[in-house]
Amino acid sequence: REILTPHSLPAPFTLVVLIAVIVIKEVLFRGLSHVGRNASSLSLEADAWHHRSDALTSAAAFIGISIALFMGEGYESADDWAALIACAVIAFNGIHLLKRSIAEIMDAAPSAAIVARIKETARGVEGVRGIETCRVRKSGMGYWIDIHVEVEASMTVREGHEIAHDVKDALCAERFHVIDCNIHIEPA
Repeated sequence: REILTPHSLPAPFTLVVLIAVIVIKEVLFRGLSHVGRNASSLSLEADAWHHRSDALTSAAAFIGISIALFMGEGYESADDWAALIACAVIAFNGIHLLKRSIAEIMDAAPSAAIVARIKETARGVEGVRGIETCRVRKSGMGYWIDIHVEVEASMTVREGHEIAHDVKDALCAERFHVIDCNIHIEPA
């Protein structure tokens, strides 16, 4: 209705307000996104994307209002078209965050890079000859790890048990946010 119905031009002071909103919201996005990644918190990252959506929709409004103000009569609806673009940005971000949230709720496997780092950390423990199996799933802000570590076949149970503790300690010391890990010893 607003696009089709002629109406008055937006107030010019809104451009200054929109610039301030864009800058503040982008700074908030960057800060909260950094904290969310370091904490492996999807909720913090989602909140960060809320700030990014605000910045993007404010940028769309800025462009629409600028067109309406500088082009003058006949371009009053440019702000309303910008609002439609802002709606598309919000919908896109919502779908993106929904997909990630569903994946986390369903205990989706983490990226191959994280699994590779976990295997590399376990392989770096003295006495570990290899990794037979490594299953990792994300739950909340941390990871559950189930890993089968290969050790010398002639090793005593006590020695294998000590290596299992060393592997667990090494994994928990890394920045993986390990909730718990199950270490299974395999003869190599």
